[in-house]
Amino acid sequence: MPYYRTVGEVPRKRHVQFRRPDGGLYAEELMGEEGFSSDSSLLYHRHLPTAIVKAEAVTEGSGAALSPNLPLSPRHFRTQNLSEGGDLVTGRRVLAGNGDVRMSYAAADRPSELYRDSKGDECVYIASGRVRFESTYGVIEAGEGDYVVIPTGTIHRWVPLDGTVVKALAIEAAGHIRPPKRYLSQYGQFLEHAPYSERDLRAPGEPLIVEDSETPVLVRTRGGLTRLTYAHHPFDVVGWDGYLYPYAFNIADFEPIVKRTHAPPPVHQTFEGPGFVICSFCPRPLDFHPEAVPIPYNHHNVDSDEFMFYAGGDYTARKGSGIDVGSISLHPAGFTHGPQPGAVEAAVEAVRQGVTVTSELAVMVDTFRPLDLGDAALACEDPGYAWTWAR
Repeated sequence: MPYYRTVGEVPRKRHVQFRRPDGGLYAEELMGEEGFSSDSSLLYHRHLPTAIVKAEAVTEGSGAALSPNLPLSPRHFRTQNLSEGGDLVTGRRVLAGNGDVRMSYAAADRPSELYRDSKGDECVYIASGRVRFESTYGVIEAGEGDYVVIPTGTIHRWVPLDGTVVKALAIEAAGHIRPPKRYLSQYGQFLEHAPYSERDLRAPGEPLIVEDSETPVLVRTRGGLTRLTYAHHPFDVVGWDGYLYPYAFNIADFEPIVKRTHAPPPVHQTFEGPGFVICSFCPRPLDFHPEAVPIPYNHHNVDSDEFMFYAGGDYTARKGSGIDVGSISLHPAGFTHGPQPGAVEAAVEAVRQGVTVTSELAVMVDTFRPLDLGDAALACEDPGYAWTWAR
């Protein structure tokens, strides 16, 4: 994270005695990245965060398996056709992934158990519904359009609110997810040209203290899943400070960067991770050169697979292809893609008729290694999509 926060009770100096009301010492826990050489936060627990009483291996279901995108093809997945139910952790349906990142879809109707992803950071986009994100750092309430970014190793759980089904796209990295470096000063402050700033980020504002005895936590590592049982509930933190913590950012707070002619996807970049980027396509003014073609040109990203989740609005470039809210398109390297037949002419005519803005809302993940496909994606695939450019 680019700026320092302090929440709850912390001592005046780090690594000094900090005592509970009964005279005992609070237990420090340093959450730090890159071997003490990058961002960190220092948390103060009522009980030892190291005290476990049981460890059990957990077998992951076959739905996590991935298979190559062969024969090579552009694809369209209809997540709206996937069944609802489960929670926002174990209820994830894997759509695509590689060694750097994995994308899953969930339509959750119940709270998750406590979970810790120690393989990498997560960025969970809430497509609909409202949810309470609880963690050792405190609480964030999130809803439609929120990205929730969760640092590696954060113990947390998701609790749907108001009886809603929470539909979400989960992006799980094999490393750290951060704002793009070009948006930040050398000291980590958002620069004036950045499409969002510190004021747009929401982090926990006070500790969430839960007093309980033995508590299980599902833990993911590169080796698989384990359920650790802690002697005390891990939500016993009375205070923390530092630069590393979960936060939410709403896609509506992304300020689009526009040109007179069509701008490429890097202007929409919101986050970056190892081997991938995350972009936000938001409502914005249409290209305003008098002879502009206000729609993407045909393009072949020779180093990238493009995974696009359509979250709202009207998709001008995909008219006639069946793309709708909840759809996902996958345009792999090795395939040139662009507007559907007739879409360019329709977009130019719309501008002539007075249309000045685009209403599309989408989340895109561009990867720099090929994406393999999950069983859930193949179960909701539109088999005719690849041929829609030839109609």
